[in-house]
Amino acid sequence: MLSIRDNVSPVLRSGENFLRVNGNSACHEMDRLRIINEIKEQRDVIRKLKDLVPPNIEIMKKEMDKLKELKSKLCRTTNTTVEEHDVEYDQVKLTLKTPKGTRDYGPEPMVLRKNVLEQIISVFKRHGAQTIDTPVFELREVLNGKYGEDSKLIYDLADQGGELLSLRYDLTVPFARYLAMNKISNIKRYQVAKVYRRDNPVMSKGRYREFYQCDFDIAGKYDPMIPEAECVRVVSEILSSLPIGDYVIKLNHRCLLDGLFESCGVPAKQFRTICSSVDKLDKWSWEDVRYEMTQEKGLSKIIADKIGIYVQQHGHKELVEKFMQDDLLKTSKSALVGLAAIKLLLSYCDIYELTDKVIFDLSLARGLDYYTGIIYEAVLIGDRKKGESVGSVAGGGRYDKLVGMFDPRQRNVPCVGISIGVERIFSLIESKLAAERTKLRTTEVQVYVASAQKNLLEERMRICSYLWKNGINAEHSYKKNPKLLAQLQYCEDNGIPWVVIVGDSEIERNVVKLREVSTRKEEEVDRNKLSEVLKGKIQSTTSILQT
Repeated sequence: MLSIRDNVSPVLRSGENFLRVNGNSACHEMDRLRIINEIKEQRDVIRKLKDLVPPNIEIMKKEMDKLKELKSKLCRTTNTTVEEHDVEYDQVKLTLKTPKGTRDYGPEPMVLRKNVLEQIISVFKRHGAQTIDTPVFELREVLNGKYGEDSKLIYDLADQGGELLSLRYDLTVPFARYLAMNKISNIKRYQVAKVYRRDNPVMSKGRYREFYQCDFDIAGKYDPMIPEAECVRVVSEILSSLPIGDYVIKLNHRCLLDGLFESCGVPAKQFRTICSSVDKLDKWSWEDVRYEMTQEKGLSKIIADKIGIYVQQHGHKELVEKFMQDDLLKTSKSALVGLAAIKLLLSYCDIYELTDKVIFDLSLARGLDYYTGIIYEAVLIGDRKKGESVGSVAGGGRYDKLVGMFDPRQRNVPCVGISIGVERIFSLIESKLAAERTKLRTTEVQVYVASAQKNLLEERMRICSYLWKNGINAEHSYKKNPKLLAQLQYCEDNGIPWVVIVGDSEIERNVVKLREVSTRKEEEVDRNKLSEVLKGKIQSTTSILQT
């Protein structure tokens, strides 16, 4: 650790300047500043210890004792209480920021998020899904052992009343627990909720520690590949409906991967960890993946090279046919089962008009342990000729044995599902709107009630009350005598389409002026018919926008 002299704080340097000017009479002040700096350093030490997972309780206790001793020393020096110094420190120390990997969302980003989520949910509903909700945290034992190497990214919470809890890592495992607990064997469900991961965030690419997932799952025993094909169709409908560019949906099968590993000579106990390495081929070169397999995971170079021949290939039905005739893969029953399933799924995708959106890719592995069959991932793409890839925005697959892990009788419920990673989608659309300098409307006010003269606040309030009563979104100025020009400017700035203007002459004749903000055209409307006229105009405007 650096000494105080090596890392002198600005507070301490100011004290030294004070000492040079005032001589020995400032010694006590200098001592106080030194101790304050030591307290600051000790707090930083404790903060770093708290970030360790798991924390070292014994070392933490020793460092806390040091902090208490420093506080006591400061109190003896200044003849004050610990509480007084804590308040002073907190006031100076507070840094206004969101936790790492999180962000705030203002009105405009929230409008964007709301619109995207509503579009996604509308597709889920179109396919007959019901919605559920589950707690944001689960018993730690529910989540442990379900995510393979990613288990280290789970947020564990402190002991809560005798229960060890963790924040949910995804929505799939809680869904499986829900099925087992409620003895449900058939359901088509969607869920939109936040999940949490102790990952290294990349905020510019929509990679957070707290983020939304949108899940669609089909649970129940059905004929092969029919639910899988609908999941692929759901992903395609969602991505096609959003302004995010072109995409491709990669397909693979866990049985095929296991059969490939078996045929190449990978020990069975290494299947999952080698799967995790293969899954990195969308970000790493084959050389980097091969290095991890051989140097870090101890796989034979000969076996790794055999795997490399296959996992770097992708295509459509013709590639499936080629692999079905491959001498190495034909030795594995598991591989043939996987290939037959992919062939059937691709034929169903043709019927659902998805031929140009799906691709069979043997490098797709999906590192999570609970997948048992078909796996898929949707990737946004740039220039296909250049092989540019924006990144994954959806993924999922079949997990037939996950529910049985929670059932006392190990009763399995076959499940297949997809998860939309909306944060990356939000980031892409935000960037696009910023580049186009497009401003989103952040309120849903349909009518603004304005006054043309002074002392008409109560009249504006009466009209607003009337509009609210009739289900029309309306507002007015909170100033008693606002200028008309300022009121009209407010409407233009906030995209409010209609203005009701009232003045003394209108009150006498029991009418109002109705102004269309975009065209500035005005007409007089009978006060008694205002609601009816406005609803017609609002409906007409909405229909035009939808068209």
